[in-house]
Amino acid sequence: MSIPNAPDAAPSNHPKKSDYREGKPTGAIPRVERRKPVKSRVPPLFIQTAARLGEAGAIAFGGAVIFLLHGDRLGEVFGASAFAWLVLAVTLCFAAGAEFSSLYKIRVLAHIYRGLGPLVSAWSAVAGIACMALFFPLGASPSALRWLVDWYFIGLAGLVATRALSQSYIAQCQRDHRLTRRVVIVGGGKDADRLSQLIRKSGRGDIEVCGFFDDRQDERSEGAVNGLPKLGTVNELLRFARSNRVDLLIVALPQAAQERVSQLVSKLWVLPVDIRLALPDADEEVQSSRLGELALKSLYDKPMSGWDLAVKTVEDRVLGILALLLTAPLFLVIAVAIKLDSKGPVFFKQRRFGFNNELIEVYKFRSLKHEDADANASKLVTADDDRVTKVGGFLRRTSLDELPQLFSVIKGEMSMVGPRPHAVLAKAAGDLYGEAVDGYFARHRVKPGMTGWAQINGWRGETDTHDKIAKRTEYDLYYIENWSLLFDLYILIKTPWALLKGENAY
Repeated sequence: MSIPNAPDAAPSNHPKKSDYREGKPTGAIPRVERRKPVKSRVPPLFIQTAARLGEAGAIAFGGAVIFLLHGDRLGEVFGASAFAWLVLAVTLCFAAGAEFSSLYKIRVLAHIYRGLGPLVSAWSAVAGIACMALFFPLGASPSALRWLVDWYFIGLAGLVATRALSQSYIAQCQRDHRLTRRVVIVGGGKDADRLSQLIRKSGRGDIEVCGFFDDRQDERSEGAVNGLPKLGTVNELLRFARSNRVDLLIVALPQAAQERVSQLVSKLWVLPVDIRLALPDADEEVQSSRLGELALKSLYDKPMSGWDLAVKTVEDRVLGILALLLTAPLFLVIAVAIKLDSKGPVFFKQRRFGFNNELIEVYKFRSLKHEDADANASKLVTADDDRVTKVGGFLRRTSLDELPQLFSVIKGEMSMVGPRPHAVLAKAAGDLYGEAVDGYFARHRVKPGMTGWAQINGWRGETDTHDKIAKRTEYDLYYIENWSLLFDLYILIKTPWALLKGENAY
């Protein structure tokens, strides 16, 4: 990926997905608060991949244990390098056999007894092949193959234990409904009725249709369609999606009704969900995906899903832990400096918006006088603000006051890179941010970050005017639309230089 240059890289309009680009937001989305995070869907591919890696790891671990236990005997035949190649070959052979036996289908992983027989058979077959291949080189003495027998039983125990863990995790996900794809239909009447029938005919057990939302209040929109309840209007859908997990919105309107579809997208694109237009009669050239017999056209995609989301999660956890370890001495120094400088606690807690408008508690090193603490950020800190302590001024200029947010990153509430989290009642020129900027809440389609694209391009610090918060939002949305691991690393590398400049930070 080529990293765009600032500040010209920031786009002038959003959204830029689908053929309905003219449906950009035209008004502020109502603020919605929720206190408890909603558990996200777990893609089956993640579970299957974890099971594959776990079982391969169990076999490889067994091989390592055997080399430690029988190193002297094995040293007469194998060197460490040769034995490592043997372990790799055995592991790959088992992986191939397990795939051939369909051992990683969710329905097999979910029931340990269903897959236990084929699992033992696959491992026994691989062990038998290894025994035959090594019989002549090692001699016919049973003691010569004692280590192989030990490896077989250690590996078998590891495989069964890993399979039991997979079953337990899947059972928990099923109890929490995290393996199903939760769908909401937008629209009612005959279109919604036909759509719901096509979804049911698909026979997809991993699809859960919650209901439908429709703005119409007349006889064209009944209280229930094909057994599905009407849950409210489109504006109420925004609140529903904030407090419940929704994975897919399917618009049940004629494709020709582009103006109406555009109006819907202009309201719904701020949500972190996939948005599709149902095409019951579409041909192969028009459709972009299918759900059983139902053809769908993509209108908007959630910013991160699948492997992108997995990479982002691993990045945050690994870098967050490393950063915390490296800065641990600074925590002690800063804490002592704060206590010596002014009365009050070391840390300051503030409620801010997280992913999908979830309310999270963010910790900072206290930089204001304790009696002037402003948990709601109702009054922005300005240059030469007499509420800022001496130590606090330095911490704010260098952004060291943000270091405690590493704990939020490790907890999974924040990311290392992303749109900065804003306080619940933060205002620009007397207006709440969501009222000052169209599409402001689209920033919350990803987790907030400790640093971001806006910050390294000079848009940090005070946001006292509509133009400032609009520019910051513009850069944040650009980051969301163009995310990649390389982009994140670039921002992290540039962050120290941006902090040294100290632009707009006080």
